[in-house]
Amino acid sequence: MAFSPTGESALFVPSDCADRHWMRRALALAEEAGQNEEVPVGAVVVGPAGVLGQAANEIERSGDPTAHAEMLAVRQAVETAGDKRLLQTTMYVTLEPCAMCAGAIVLARIPRIVFAAFDPKGGACGTLRNVVQDERLNHRCAVQGGLLESESAELLKAFFARLRQKKK
Repeated sequence: MAFSPTGESALFVPSDCADRHWMRRALALAEEAGQNEEVPVGAVVVGPAGVLGQAANEIERSGDPTAHAEMLAVRQAVETAGDKRLLQTTMYVTLEPCAMCAGAIVLARIPRIVFAAFDPKGGACGTLRNVVQDERLNHRCAVQGGLLESESAELLKAFFARLRQKKK
């Protein structure tokens, strides 16, 4: 599924092959997070020259409820780029961003988001709400959802099944 905003400036749009490559990198980060008892979500911010930031969830390890993969990847990308505006970038993330992360993506001016699994309980990029394409805001993002969705969904399902098993 793809959502495209109107009136957006030129975007850095990798090929389908590149999109799959970077999403696989995000999936590898998500898998590492799951092995570390974090919800398995990974994010990668890519520009024309390559990776600017990449991270996995670190909420449990850090005790910080804002330590979502997207937030950490944006912070790293801003530091790498030396600019609070991440123009000409794409964020690849294994789960549709929540409202907090979607807000950070808008504020960083990331023009394109590609995510794997849709999040019916918290997705803010078109499923539950659509923060990144809200016409009342001064920046909107192109959104593509569902790339390698089954791989991401399986990671999430397996993680939560293990978590429920541990609680028994």
